[in-house]
Formats: sequence, C-alpha cells, structure tokens
Amino acid sequence: MSEKPSPEKSSGLSRKRFIGSFVFGLGATLLLPLIEKLPISAQVKLKRFLRPPGAQSEALFLQNCIACGQCANVCPNQCISLYGLEAGLENLGTPRITARAQACILCMACTQVCPTDALEKLEPTKEGKRAVQMGVAVLSEDLCYSFAGRTCGVCYRACPLPGEAMTIGLFEQPHVHAEHCVGCGLCEQACVKMPQAIRIIPRLELENAAKSQTEIS
Repeated sequence: MSEKPSPEKSSGLSRKRFIGSFVFGLGATLLLPLIEKLPISAQVKLKRFLRPPGAQSEALFLQNCIACGQCANVCPNQCISLYGLEAGLENLGTPRITARAQACILCMACTQVCPTDALEKLEPTKEGKRAVQMGVAVLSEDLCYSFAGRTCGVCYRACPLPGEAMTIGLFEQPHVHAEHCVGCGLCEQACVKMPQAIRIIPRLELENAAKSQTEIS
C-alpha cells in the first residue's frame, strides 16, 4: 500500500503553494507596466504561449520536460498542442496552450500523467487551482464593452476563481486581481470583442520582462 501523506505534510504543501502563487501574482502586478516600456528588440523576443498548469519557471520546465506528449494526449479539452521546430529545438515537442483558441479548464489531468514532474501534480480543487501560475490576465478598458456602458461580463462568468481572480462592478465592468489570477485563459477565450479586450500575459513573458528590465537597469 502506498503511504498517505500526513495532514501536517499536506498543510505544509498547501501553504507553500499559496505563498508561491501570491508572490507570483504580486510580482506580475509590478511587472506588467514594464512590458510596454521594453525596447523593441526585447519585445520581439517575448513568446505568446502558455505552459500547462503545474509548470514551474521556464528554465526548470525545459530542463525536466522530455517532450513525451502525454499531457496533450490526456487533455479532455484538447487545449494542449506540441511545438514543432518553429520555436527552436529547445521547445520541440513541448506543450503549449493558446488561450484565445482553446483555454485551460484546470482539470489537472495533464499534471497527473507527467512522468518527470515537469508539471507538478495538482488536484482540480480550489486549492489546486490557486496554485497554478500560467500567467496573468490583462484588461484593456478602452476595448471592453462594459467600460463603454454596454453590459457584458462574459469574462467574469468564465473565470474559475470568480470573486478572487476577478470581480465586477457597474455594467459588469471586470477588475482583474493579478495576485490571484492563475492565467488559465478562460476569460480571453470567452471575450466577445475583436480584438479581445482581455488577454493573458504568459509566465514566460513576465520572466523575460523582469530579466530585460534588470539588464536595462
């Protein structure tokens, strides 16, 4: 029989995941304004894709991922695809999610089959969802119907953490709380505006922005 984790151990992991998610969200809040200020040479290097839930930093993920494709095969939402050579050899066969086309429903099936822990095993619970760090949603108020006086609210209704990652105000105006947003992309997929009024800044993009800002400084 497999040994069940003790309540103390589970509690420790829960606190660790919560603190990690909070710090990531808080850092994202501070870094988002810097992305638009990056030099063009740095901006063109930013890649617009999401890694599946449970992925750690990009460097650590690429170190552990063996490009087996099991995460894509098991995904019931068919939102995970695999890279070809367009993103270089280092990304060949690794998983990606394009939120606008098909966002992540946070079922966590992919995290359960990863053989190398490139994706940390997470449960499809509130706690498990809060531990995800795929990216952060950013709203363009000038494009949003609700900020033009036309009630919409589809992004809020799509959010897996309503009242936490996103709240709504007058005319169902959405307000993203970056410290709680997990970057699943469901709001971006649901947005009825073209171009979309809300989009996900991937974790990699935030990491690159922080690195570029450090180099500039």
